[in-house]
Amino acid sequence: MNLSNKNILITGASSGIGYQLSKDLAKEGANLALLARRKNILDDLAEELKSFSTKIITAQCDVTSKESVKNAFDFVKKEFSSIDIAILNSGASFRMSIEEFDTEHLEEIINVNFMGLVYCLNEIIPEFIKRKDGCIVGISSLSDSRGFPRSAAYCSSKAAASIFLESIRIELKKYNVKVITVKPGFVKTPMTDKNEFRMPFLMNVEKASKIILNGIKKEKNIIQFPLPTVWGAKLLKILPDSLFNYFSNLPLPSKK
Repeated sequence: MNLSNKNILITGASSGIGYQLSKDLAKEGANLALLARRKNILDDLAEELKSFSTKIITAQCDVTSKESVKNAFDFVKKEFSSIDIAILNSGASFRMSIEEFDTEHLEEIINVNFMGLVYCLNEIIPEFIKRKDGCIVGISSLSDSRGFPRSAAYCSSKAAASIFLESIRIELKKYNVKVITVKPGFVKTPMTDKNEFRMPFLMNVEKASKIILNGIKKEKNIIQFPLPTVWGAKLLKILPDSLFNYFSNLPLPSKK
């Protein structure tokens, strides 16, 4: 898939993977619609990228609000004749022990990671079906493999996202709509910087973005990385519960 001159929408474009993808896609010659809650950051990024002579628009969007998502997507559809690729990247993470159980924080993570994805799909799928063309790229995580301690909301929301994307991939194939699931391991971003434990095979965001773009160009169904973490996740998925429970209760190594 050639990304030059494609109209590409990116949610969660104000930081992390979404921010880097925006920069790299501008270099590829794509037209960009950048969405996030922090529009001031998007505007600064658009100003930085205008030298690449592509069309770049920005819109404030809170993916947890169905109305906000609709308004942002309506704006993009008005500015662009069509959306070719939708990269649904918004994500949130908050580690919480069972003693700190708090539905407010749990709802926020689930709403961003899963319902936010669904709200965006609600705005883009009908257009793609009607046109019989389009590409959906959903950012999930290798954490979808098991339920890790202190990460119940994150793991379950990413597992829901992965399964949802897999399901619609099958249904949308007959309409020539591609659905790509991206499953990163640990990538150095402002979100993972909050983690207090040492993250194995931590990858810089520039390399992660390059892998994702290469996977999109090759139209892969699943883009997952880095390889050691991919194999680790596959092993954990088939590990007997007794062994998984044992290893999960071991203390995490500090990154200090």
